[in-house]
Amino acid sequence: MTASDTTTQGELEKLVSDLRGLLANKDLDAVPEIRLLRQRLDDGMHNARESAVRAAQDAARQAKDAAIAADRYAHDEPWRVAGAALAIGALVGFLLARR
Repeated sequence: MTASDTTTQGELEKLVSDLRGLLANKDLDAVPEIRLLRQRLDDGMHNARESAVRAAQDAARQAKDAAIAADRYAHDEPWRVAGAALAIGALVGFLLARR
């Protein structure tokens, strides 16, 4: 996770915390517009949370599928994988030796 991701996540968590504080303040229920806004914010936060969970699940599923495909390829074509690893190792070795 990069520093900007951490900053963005921290800002998002602060925003959610502030919104929860606003939603918890029942003194503002006397104003109908505030009550409606509070309901819309609550619904929006719920939808955003569900979307984030779905995105994380999709990413995990895609990563698992990619790992399974890579494992299957490595088992089906072991000499190609070994040859590619040897070529990459030789290239890295050559580049490091030139330093």
